Amino acid sequence: MPGPITYLLFKSNVSWGYYLSAGSEPDCEDDAMLCQLKPQAVNVPGIWNPLPAFDTVKDDNQLDHIQSVDNFLSAAKAGTLPDVSWIVPDQTVSEHPPSKISAGQAYITSLINTIMQSPDWNSTVIFLAWDDWGGFYDHVVPPTVDENGYGLRVPGLVISPYARKGFIDDQTLSFDAYVKFIEDMFINSQRIDPATDGRPDPRPDVRENESILGNLLKDFDFSQSPLQPLVLPTNPPPGPASIPGS
Repeated sequence: MPGPITYLLFKSNVSWGYYLSAGSEPDCEDDAMLCQLKPQAVNVPGIWNPLPAFDTVKDDNQLDHIQSVDNFLSAAKAGTLPDVSWIVPDQTVSEHPPSKISAGQAYITSLINTIMQSPDWNSTVIFLAWDDWGGFYDHVVPPTVDENGYGLRVPGLVISPYARKGFIDDQTLSFDAYVKFIEDMFINSQRIDPATDGRPDPRPDVRENESILGNLLKDFDFSQSPLQPLVLPTNPPPGPASIPGS
């Protein structure tokens, strides 16, 4: 989630957008396995859309940066994407039970296809992240970094013209690495830190500065010839399939 980083982006005149799929929230708000899911809408605060409740977003007149995912698609096609974007699914395409994984895959593929065919592709990096894992077992003990620690391992993909082809990153990374990347690339490595940015922060430390945390810049090779878009079918037939150009 973007959290207070939107405040730092605003201070540095870095454009941002938070794009939401309207429908139902992907999770139960009390962490229950089953519940009556609450509606998810652009102007309604929720567990996957906290920004309408942030004082800084309201006070800085940034509420209009929270938009429908349809606006993201339009901006991508026009080449007018903001510098930093977040995209949040609703229940039907979240890959959370009882929704179909295939629906989520089609949703994500359609978004990435649109970005790859956008005028912005040559200057874009996509971080595709999940907040769930493949089951209730992981043989790797989460590293201890502070009182919150790190949780179970979850998958993530880096998609960009300058992503290192075929590279598997063995660094210790977390969602903090995405925040660190944004801060390093766009706001001169400023950190979300109540000691310097004047905003309250409930975290026990500035997790982007943890020595164990890797750097996502290692996933890129800016000297390589830019990779060409790889547009995939959104609903491929079941069974073995070849990837174009593989």
